[in-house]
Amino acid sequence: MGLLQGATELFPVSSLGHAVLIPSLLHWSFKQSDPSFLPFLVLLHLGTATALLILYRQEWIAIIRGFFVAAIRGQIRTDTERLAMLLLVGTIPAAVLGVFLENRIRTLFASPYEAAGFLVLNGVLMLGFEVLRRRAERRTPVAVSSRVEQEERFAQAERISFRAAALVGACQALAFLPGISRSGVTIGGGLLAGLRHEEAARFSFLLATPVILGAGVVEVPQLFAGGVPIAEYLAGAVLSGLAAYASARFLLRYFRSGRLDPYGLYCIAAGLASLALLHFNL
Repeated sequence: MGLLQGATELFPVSSLGHAVLIPSLLHWSFKQSDPSFLPFLVLLHLGTATALLILYRQEWIAIIRGFFVAAIRGQIRTDTERLAMLLLVGTIPAAVLGVFLENRIRTLFASPYEAAGFLVLNGVLMLGFEVLRRRAERRTPVAVSSRVEQEERFAQAERISFRAAALVGACQALAFLPGISRSGVTIGGGLLAGLRHEEAARFSFLLATPVILGAGVVEVPQLFAGGVPIAEYLAGAVLSGLAAYASARFLLRYFRSGRLDPYGLYCIAAGLASLALLHFNL
């Protein structure tokens, strides 16, 4: 489960969807409705967040410093300070919905059928984001600026608007549904905001870190009151972090020229296949 979580969290294929589906498809003995299941998944997510913190350690030091400097000054002056505030705005929607919908979210984790259905929907969203991105590019008049200027207009996440950051954050909130990929919908939201794939992935990975850490603060303490094998769970979190670090490095290279389409097709195929296997109890 640790390797599965780490490998699928940052790929746009939904780690939660796979975590709910795989035990049912392989007929494992534990139940997703167990009270410790969600805290266990959050612990695995903390392994992912740790990997992202290591990958972006220098950038996070600058972001945290920029946040406090801008807050104390009361004015944003640098790109790093702007990025810090953009991440704050993008984090709010997921944080608010997570608090108010926690109980409802827990019930969704118990249904592999719903996870498979949302996985299909996630694939459709990935394909849709690419269609909308291409349409937006075709609508941009070439006469307004050169091709290089168009490509660099939103080359960095620091240049998007706060409204766009809120949109990406709202997309991130969809990832509470098992089967909807956090990285997929936030990368897609970044594409709609005008970012290139590589920069949309960077913003997605930065945006995921505070939300995952916040969920860890809320959920993980419940594990220590449940008599679960903490050492084994921590080993899973370590494996999750290692797999997530490798996945992030690969994806940042892949999105220099790659797109979301292959992952969208995979999610549709995997979701439909899972529904068939569950229906026929294979």
